[in-house]
Amino acid sequence: MALVGKFKKNRNKGKKKEPKLKEGEMTFLDHLEELRWHLIRSFAAIVIIGIAIFIYRKWVVDEVILGLLGAEFPTNQLLCFLRGLDSEACAKAVEASLIALSPQEQFLKTIEISLVGGFIVAFPYVLWEFWRFIKPGLHKHEARAVRGNVAVMSILFFIGVSFGYYIISPFSIQFFSSFTISDGIENTWRIGKVISLVMQIVLGAGIIFEMPILMYYLAKMGIITPDILKAYRRHAIVILLLMAAIITPPDIMSQVLIFIPLFLLYEVSVRIVKRVHKKREKELAASLGPSVTS
Repeated sequence: MALVGKFKKNRNKGKKKEPKLKEGEMTFLDHLEELRWHLIRSFAAIVIIGIAIFIYRKWVVDEVILGLLGAEFPTNQLLCFLRGLDSEACAKAVEASLIALSPQEQFLKTIEISLVGGFIVAFPYVLWEFWRFIKPGLHKHEARAVRGNVAVMSILFFIGVSFGYYIISPFSIQFFSSFTISDGIENTWRIGKVISLVMQIVLGAGIIFEMPILMYYLAKMGIITPDILKAYRRHAIVILLLMAAIITPPDIMSQVLIFIPLFLLYEVSVRIVKRVHKKREKELAASLGPSVTS
């Protein structure tokens, strides 16, 4: 019996013991399962809102999408006022007939509107689900540092969406409708192309307005510094001017209206990077101080 017990003891000696999980800790598969449910809930919210948009698709297309082409749209009225156009000339500011060139085009574009619109409306909830997933893995001071980011990111996103819808989209549509290479060519646009253009501009502007948050985290990681932004400030101004010139009609007033918000967004990002960089340097100096003095 003593020999058998000794044999078992020697046999088990070579086996590695699996590390025991502390109370409340999750395995890798548990994390994947948790992430799956967060993604499912986010996608469900997008789909539910998308279904509502699909049900009221006629109002969404007529009032929201095609409303950009109407002379009574607020931005178009402002453009007509700045250019000194009367009501008759203003009504002809956007001249284009719309057609669908395939049987499924209107249906597929309605699906696109529903999904993109569902994502835009559900954006705060999607961020909140993402925050719920990463929060348990953060320390208390880290959770406090990023507290409120969901609200800030949502506000910036909706500001960007509004900017893309009320500013960039009308300017772009008016420019493309007025630009001609010959008087004998009429504008006949595919409805699918118009919808895709508006969706890309609105969604893209919402993402672009997340620049301050992106700069914040890049500065926290030490990837971007104020010196880098100062060195490339002139390049940034040129790029912003080119963007304003491309997406607006060929007049100075329209380009200025587009350039100012983009430049202010860049300047806000610069201020954020400066503050984060200064705080990061103080933290590094505090952590290296005792070792240096010793």
